[in-house]
Amino acid sequence: MTGAERHTDSGMADGLDRLWTPHRMTYISGADRPEGGYEKPTGCPFCLAPGRPEPESLVVARGEHVFVVLNLYPYNPGHLLVCPYRHVADYTDLTAEETVELGTYTQTAMRVVRQASSAHGFNLGMNQGGVAGAGIAAHLHQHVVPRWGGDANFMPVIGRTKVLPQLLTDTRTLLSDAWPS
Repeated sequence: MTGAERHTDSGMADGLDRLWTPHRMTYISGADRPEGGYEKPTGCPFCLAPGRPEPESLVVARGEHVFVVLNLYPYNPGHLLVCPYRHVADYTDLTAEETVELGTYTQTAMRVVRQASSAHGFNLGMNQGGVAGAGIAAHLHQHVVPRWGGDANFMPVIGRTKVLPQLLTDTRTLLSDAWPS
């Protein structure tokens, strides 16, 4: 058996490359979840992010009703989240002003990522509720995931390997500098 062969527990080759990302276990296990959970603004990372010092906050842009922040556990480089400042769980609970600004900032995020990294396309989405896949269901957030031809599938397992070639703080600086003032 060569080092390039990969085998399952049964001893059969499965053909998958593996890139170990143990830092994601914190997210998967919920080890970084605040004691009171995400339901209250005092423990919500989306409520806390805008108050953190730059660039530690990973906030790329700030509006009147929403802000844009890098996803701490990105699917692809430049994976952004557009979040209302207000701690609100459901899209139907947004005010008209929040809804408009969320849409406008999503459009701007796409333009900025295209300019900064030549993204070929995007996955946009909101997971409403834990049953729908929302990791932090208590605070609404719109995903803006850049895609490139030939990149891994949206699910890294299907794409076999996931590599993020840039540190989050470097990505934040690149996108913040490209954001229109």
